[in-house]
Amino acid sequence: MAYDKFNILRSSAVPLSIENVDTDQIIPARFLKATERVGFGDNLFRDWRYNSDNSPKAEFVLNNPLYSGKILVGGKNFGSGSSREHAAWAIYDYGFRCVVSSFFADIFKGNCLNIGVLPVQVSPEFADKIFQAIEADPKTELEVNLPEQTISILSTGEKESFDISSYKKSNMLNGFDDIDYLVNIKPEIQEFASNLPI
Repeated sequence: MAYDKFNILRSSAVPLSIENVDTDQIIPARFLKATERVGFGDNLFRDWRYNSDNSPKAEFVLNNPLYSGKILVGGKNFGSGSSREHAAWAIYDYGFRCVVSSFFADIFKGNCLNIGVLPVQVSPEFADKIFQAIEADPKTELEVNLPEQTISILSTGEKESFDISSYKKSNMLNGFDDIDYLVNIKPEIQEFASNLPI
């Protein structure tokens, strides 16, 4: 399933400065019955967002009108726990295109890259600077530049580089998942196959 191409994202951000956010908190297990990547955004952080009567919890950041944007800034060790790819689906379906943290669980990070959410791992010091900038001004913008592999706090000009594999970077820039990538190089695969000895 192809997704939107990712190049340079400039957006305000939603701060979730909680450490060790696991995939069951991102999308509770009772919402994993669906097999298509639709509708999961409604239940992103469900138990943190809503009371048992489905009324919004005013204190939770996603319910705070001060904060909005396509970037979610999480605390250290974001996406730990089970390997459910539905957690990445929920983040994408809600509207986030980038998650920033000082540390990601590996499987969660891979799941994000597979469906078009860019996980940007920064140093703990830079993460703190981002949280401070958002606290000072909830509308402050970040710029995530995938071609240059940098993230910037536009209000201060501070910038840091991040790592990403060249394969996943190319896929993100083109809006490809793994199947799209293979389809795109089909002529090369066919040429290679035709040159194999019988």
